This record gives sequence, structure tokens and C-alpha cells, in this order.
Amino acid sequence: MAERLIFSGLRAAAVRDNLERVRERIATAGGDVDAVALCAATKYVPAEELPVLAEAGITLVGENRAQDLIAKQEAHGDLFDWDFIGVLQSRKVRDVAPRVRLIHSLASDSALAQLEKHPAKAVLVEVNVAGEGGKQGIEPAALGDFIASCPAPVHGLMTMPPFTERPEDSRPYFARLAELAEEHGLRELSMGTTQDFEVAVAEGATIVRLGTVLYA
Repeated sequence: MAERLIFSGLRAAAVRDNLERVRERIATAGGDVDAVALCAATKYVPAEELPVLAEAGITLVGENRAQDLIAKQEAHGDLFDWDFIGVLQSRKVRDVAPRVRLIHSLASDSALAQLEKHPAKAVLVEVNVAGEGGKQGIEPAALGDFIASCPAPVHGLMTMPPFTERPEDSRPYFARLAELAEEHGLRELSMGTTQDFEVAVAEGATIVRLGTVLYA
């Protein structure tokens, strides 16, 4: 099942089993299951299905769109901790910043400017580790200045490696992000999705963003 499909008819027992298998895979990959945060991506989960995730034991969710974040929080805001994991448009900062514990995707000067007006609890800076043209993210060489100019607490870094069919191909990008975090004295590393989270964990991920592996 592709993550672009809508996940409906979820059953708590099935999601709970999937969650346990993910934890086992994290442990096998060398991660500390108590230290790696599992952020359930809810972009393709309808609001009415969210209580099922809570019943299954999910405590942290990540939303991609500001309008969906607002709607889902208004319906079920007390069930989870909430992160924002989608592209952070500067015009949406005022809607997103006060609603989440962590923004994963700070990557533009215009968003920085909006954070001056609409403070966030904490952010991660998205890094374009692979240097892909047209892709969101701060270039590694510009990272120090960008962090220094951020008005919100910067807790770590996030990246999306180039698309690949082989999870192992993502390893150099995850390793590089971990190096950058160490260079800048940052602790949190949001990296790894359903396809490659085990590789990300092996390279030091502290947050993995998971969809299909939890729901399918």
C-alpha cells in the first residue's frame, strides 16, 4: 500500500502490532527503543481515525499541512503530542508555530522572519545534505549562520535523502546529517521514514517519521 492512499478502517490491535514490530526492528538496528521517538505521520489518516492511533499506543503524531493540523487538533488535540513535518511555508508559520511541540522543517529566511512574530517552542533545521537542485533545505555550508539567526530554539536537524529503492543508499546522507549535528552541538536528528528508518536509526536518528509501516 502506498503512503499516498487514505488509511481508513484502521484497527487498534493491528496498529499496536505494527508498532511493536517497528520497535523490534529499531532494537535490531542498534537503536534504543526508549530514546528513538516514533512520529506517526498522519497526512493520509482522516481525523476520525486518530482515536484508533491513540488506542494503539501512539503518543506523537506529525502533520504535513497547516489546515489539516488545525482541523485534527480541534477534534483530537488532547490525544497526542503534535509535530509539524511538512514544508513550512512562511505564510503558515503563524498557524503552525503555536500548535506544535516541534517544527521539523525550518528551511527559509522568510520562515525565520515569521518566527520573530510567531514564536515556536522548538525547531529542527532541514538540511539539503545531497545538494539536490530545487529541493528544500539549507546547504551544509550555510547551516551555522542560519542557526545563529533563528529566533526559536534549534534542537536539531532534519533531512530527506534522495529517493532510492534501496534503503542502504540513504546511509551516507544520514551519516552526514549526524556529523553536522555534532559539529553544531545539536542533539535531535529527524531522519528516516517507512522505507529506510532502520538505516537512519543505525546512523543516530532520534526521531523517525513513519506512515505505511504503522497502518498497512
